[in-house]
Amino acid sequence: MRRMRISAWVGALAALAIGMGLVAAIYGWQILPAHNTGWMLEGTIGPDPVQYWLGWTYFGRAPWMWPPGANPDWGLEVGSSIFYSDSIPLLAFAFKALRGLVEVPQYWGMWLFACGALQALLAWRLIGLFTPDPLARLAGAALFVLQPILLQRMGGHFALAGQFLLLAALYLCLTPAAPWRRLLAWAGLMLAASLIHAYLLPMVAGLWATDWLARAWPADRRKLPLAVEALAVPGAGVAGLWAAGFFLLGGGMGGTWGGYGQMQLDLLAPFDPSHWGGLLPQLPRPDHLETADSYLGLGTLLLLAGGALAFLLRPRPGLWRHWPLLAGLAALLALAITHRISLGGQVVAVLAEPSDRLQDIADALRASVRFFWPVAYALILGAIAALAHALGGRWTGLVLAAALAVQVIDLRPGFDRLAHFFRPAPATAALRLDDPFWLKASLQYTRIRLAPTGMQARHWEEVAVLAATRGLPTDAVYLARIDPEAVAALNAATARRLAAGDHEPGSLYVLGNEVMLAAARAGLNPALDLLARFDDIWVLAPGWRGPVPVMAAPAPADRSRTTPAGSPASMPPEG
Repeated sequence: MRRMRISAWVGALAALAIGMGLVAAIYGWQILPAHNTGWMLEGTIGPDPVQYWLGWTYFGRAPWMWPPGANPDWGLEVGSSIFYSDSIPLLAFAFKALRGLVEVPQYWGMWLFACGALQALLAWRLIGLFTPDPLARLAGAALFVLQPILLQRMGGHFALAGQFLLLAALYLCLTPAAPWRRLLAWAGLMLAASLIHAYLLPMVAGLWATDWLARAWPADRRKLPLAVEALAVPGAGVAGLWAAGFFLLGGGMGGTWGGYGQMQLDLLAPFDPSHWGGLLPQLPRPDHLETADSYLGLGTLLLLAGGALAFLLRPRPGLWRHWPLLAGLAALLALAITHRISLGGQVVAVLAEPSDRLQDIADALRASVRFFWPVAYALILGAIAALAHALGGRWTGLVLAAALAVQVIDLRPGFDRLAHFFRPAPATAALRLDDPFWLKASLQYTRIRLAPTGMQARHWEEVAVLAATRGLPTDAVYLARIDPEAVAALNAATARRLAAGDHEPGSLYVLGNEVMLAAARAGLNPALDLLARFDDIWVLAPGWRGPVPVMAAPAPADRSRTTPAGSPASMPPEG
């Protein structure tokens, strides 16, 4: 018994090491140190990591509010919460609570390594339900990590790399436990999902619903724990959403572009290598942003084919006992495909169109292709289970090792592409706005306004990073969702104030279009105000020419005061 426990610990540690090692091999160790933020802000992987850093930087130094996830300094009137900056509220809460004991300028490197480790560990546990063979479990664990649906998210959409939650949900669906213990496990998993990312939450919730139904279906099992669970588990998810600030958004839940049915799973996508694979021919595909990320890899496809053949030759008994899980996975697949069925980039059938009300709700899940993820993992696990039943553990291990080798060879183009995502960079990134004006202005004004503002409005990134580095609130934002009515109201009010010369005390205005520039000129007092260009950006500095600074408030203890030469945009507010 003691020997078995030691063997289990060794296997678990080996799985963790495999997951971390694969992340390091693909992305590099340079992302791991908490003080190293240059790789996030240098711009090679787009604006999303900048968004995450901004959300955390503002949230981490602000006082606790109600709800705890409120983050108004980033966005001001159009701001919301840490939830909508995709900054992983679960970790943001933890590191904010620890502030004063430990400073963490960025936690996404740690998060990505943890995601790789937990993905491998939970895959190892799942495979162990069907075979104890060490090779099968470890090779299979590596295969679960080397999936484009995971690796692509690690390359930019960091919170969505938490796909180990889906493996944990599958594990709960397939293992017995005492009723109250299972209730606590599902409630904890649902709470974690609600504090990590909104797309992972409905996937976990769907898998929980299948498990609850499987246990509630026999009449003799309809007992108190199931009734409590039916309330407690969804309640845990809602509580997490509330704490993270999900309900602070007044409108715009469907996003500012696209909608449900426009970023769906193409029926050829799992077989289309796109930029990932080098062994299979390219297939026609739709042109939406996530069309190429559902490829399973040739090693996985061969594994699925082998699993299907093994099941046909020697069916595993008792499969239909899991009919609620199978039905739930089918429902998730239907959500991924949507009512607009796409084949090779062409919509070949349109099923019944949802009502306007239902479409509005579904638009919040516009990237529906992501609902393929739990289905893909369930298919891989099912193939391994079928092979283990037909061939035994030893041969299954050899098959999985071969599939893993093919997967690695096939995905070389994808690995080469990812290797350039997080290239070595200085620990801190210099500000893009380096004219001496910005340093002086950050000492005189208490906030920076973007006119007009909105989702990724012109100059948003350089202005927001400057404001965060200098410790100033700003309405220059990029959020997962933003209220369009609040944006329109703020822009209208700003235009009126500029045109009337009724400038908000303490505000520096960055002008992003000719309309706002004309309004600023109309309300300009040349004796007091400065209207000029710095770093090729038009700026209105009300009261700049006055005898005293506009707002010479003393700098708070946590406000950065770096020099303009090499100003580290990624330095924490403590400087």
